[in-house]
Amino acid sequence: MAIAVSAIGGSAVAAEFYVVRDATTKKCTIVDTRPTTSTVTIVDNGAFKTQTEAETDMKIMKACTSN
Repeated sequence: MAIAVSAIGGSAVAAEFYVVRDATTKKCTIVDTRPTTSTVTIVDNGAFKTQTEAETDMKIMKACTSN
């Protein structure tokens, strides 16, 4: 039974949130999947554990506040 419990616990994927900046509009947004296109770039190269953390940091990121 211990094996079944650890298999279930190990398969859970932790949510990640990214602050991304659109290359055209220069606007920052938060997404819950790592971008795979060249039209947006991850700001600060970090993933956040919660959306609240991402929102808080986005407010002080220079790339997101300069425009």
